[in-house]
Amino acid sequence: MALEIKKAAGIGFCLGVRRAIDILERVATERGGVETLGAVVHNQQVLRRLADIGVKVVKSVPDIQGDAVVTSSHGVSPQVIEEIRSRNIEVVDTTCPFVKRAQVAARRLTECGFGTIVYGDVDHPEVKGILGWAKGKGMATLDAGEITRLNNLPRRLGVLSQTTQIPACFAEFVRGLVESPSFKDTELRVIDTICHDIRQRQTAALKLAKESDMVIVVGGHTSANSRHLVELCSTLTKTYLVETADEIQSSWLEGKHHIGVTSGASTDEQTINEVVATLETLS
Repeated sequence: MALEIKKAAGIGFCLGVRRAIDILERVATERGGVETLGAVVHNQQVLRRLADIGVKVVKSVPDIQGDAVVTSSHGVSPQVIEEIRSRNIEVVDTTCPFVKRAQVAARRLTECGFGTIVYGDVDHPEVKGILGWAKGKGMATLDAGEITRLNNLPRRLGVLSQTTQIPACFAEFVRGLVESPSFKDTELRVIDTICHDIRQRQTAALKLAKESDMVIVVGGHTSANSRHLVELCSTLTKTYLVETADEIQSSWLEGKHHIGVTSGASTDEQTINEVVATLETLS
C-alpha cells in the first residue's frame, strides 16, 4: 500500500508570527540591518534566514549597539520598554495581538486590585512579559496545587493563560483552583487568553491524528506551541517533533500507511514542504 501523506489545515506561520516577520523584514531592509531583543520567534530556520538580511539577536538591553531594537512576538514587560527608551533607543514592537491582549488583561487586573495568576511556563519570555504588566503582583505556574498551598492568598485573584496552552488543560487548572478549600472566600476572575489560531491548529492536529498512523510536527524544539501539538497528537497516535527534514528517520515509517504533517505557529512553509518531500522520498 502506498504511503499517504496529509497536511493539517492551517499550518505554517500564524497571524502573529507573520505580522512580526513582516515588520522585521521591512525594518531590516530600510535600515540595512537591525537588532532584535531575544529571538523574534522560536524557530532556528527562520532566524537563519532573517540573519541573511542583517537581523542580529541580542540577549539583553545592555547588548544593544544600534539606535533601534525590535522586540519579539512574545512581547516584553513595560519595565524592559522603559529601560530601552531610557537609553534613547527606538522600540519597534512586534508583539502578537493575542499576547498584547493577555498583557492588557494582566494590567487591568492589577489596576482593579486583583492578584494575577498566569497558567504557563514561568521561564517562557511571553509569560515573563505578561507578569511584568501585572507590576509584580502576579505569578506563573502550571500546577494549581502550587497556588492552593500558598499562605495569605489575596481575596481577589485573576487567572489567565499563556496564549499557546491547551484549552482543556487550562480548564482543568481553573477547576483545581475553584474546587480547592483554599479558595472558599476568594473572588476569582478567569480570562481566557488562549490564541484563537492556536485553538484551531490544535483542533486540526487532533483531527489529523485520528486519521493517521503517525504524525510529524514540524517546529522548533524550544517552541511551546509545537510541543503542545506533540502532546495532543501523542494521545491518539505515534508522534514526532522535528525541526528539519534531516531529523526524519526511515525506521519511523515502517508499517505506516497514513502520515499526518502539522506544524508549530512559527514554522515556515519552506521547511514544511521539505519535510513532506523527504517523506515522499522515503515512502
